[in-house]
Amino acid sequence: MNVSLSHEMESWIQQKVASGLYQSASEVVREALRLLHEREQLHEMRVAELRRELAIGLSQLEEGRAKPFDDSALQDIKRKGRARTA
Repeated sequence: MNVSLSHEMESWIQQKVASGLYQSASEVVREALRLLHEREQLHEMRVAELRRELAIGLSQLEEGRAKPFDDSALQDIKRKGRARTA
């Protein structure tokens, strides 16, 4: 397989090898691809979770279990979001 890289990318890879963190350019590229693969998997998991949550919300809406969206509801959402990220 041949891959064309920009001059900047080639220089960056060479710097990584020269730093001693990697033994070869191939090792740098393999690590980058592994990280890309992990990021894509995480993205897919997040999208799946959002879809599950959306399905729950739509089901609750159809069952008439909706709450009015007002300033109090918005503040509650913000509080829960901040707690999740803390």
